[in-house]
Amino acid sequence: MQTPPKLTDRQALLRNRTRALRSATPALFLHEEAVSEVQDRLSMVNRTFTDMAVITGFPALWAAAFPGATIAADEDTLALDPGSFDLVIHAMALHWAGDPVGQLVQARRALRPDGLFMAVFFGGQTLHELRSCLGEAESRTSGSLSLRILPMGEIRDLGGLLQRAGFALPVADSAPRHVTYESAFHLMRDLRAMGENNALAQRNRRPALRNLFSTAADIYADTYPAGDGRIQATFEMLVLTGWAPDESQQKPLRPGSARARLADALSAEEFKLPDRAG
Repeated sequence: MQTPPKLTDRQALLRNRTRALRSATPALFLHEEAVSEVQDRLSMVNRTFTDMAVITGFPALWAAAFPGATIAADEDTLALDPGSFDLVIHAMALHWAGDPVGQLVQARRALRPDGLFMAVFFGGQTLHELRSCLGEAESRTSGSLSLRILPMGEIRDLGGLLQRAGFALPVADSAPRHVTYESAFHLMRDLRAMGENNALAQRNRRPALRNLFSTAADIYADTYPAGDGRIQATFEMLVLTGWAPDESQQKPLRPGSARARLADALSAEEFKLPDRAG
């Protein structure tokens, strides 16, 4: 069996994150949004969590948000002991995983029965504007196309990943954020300050043509204006939740096991459909 191509250059990803954190003005506002999203959702769960783990590439920010949590790097092999936690949060890193199902399986193994898993990360609509403009600009300037923005998962596929990883009661939903920038150059500068610039293993290592990014910026300004001379950028935050299986959890009823009729509940008259010949 052929080995699938490597998605992420982990050394480049670590270098990008380290550079962002050393910046005088790191752009971590989307991590702060993700923290708020997770905290809001946890506040709606009727449960007190005592043993938490957070998987992240930005440990200081998430450790401050969840004091006492075990912080684990988003490596291919997670440093989490099996059955040790009642809550595992995968924080803004799953989109860089070369094996997302493997990450989910390891997170499930780290949970006790009836423990909660939650992941927040970037989804497929993220930076679709920049992806389109860079592709068109490169086609115009060099007649080629290079991988410059990470391919990200679509929400319609992610519930299935949770099921494949063995989670019960899986839910996948989207929390998009729309941000405006002065120009495409300001957006790309922010991506660098987020540690989210290009760390693809198959990225083009040759220097880009001088006019590539200026052409992309012009296309962006014409195609995705946000008013007042600014441009719009989309960041789609996807949120996955699932529970480690446990006998106490609700299960769907067997077909035909209902004890009440829908017509009675709705106070509606019931009509029997005529039999139809095959």
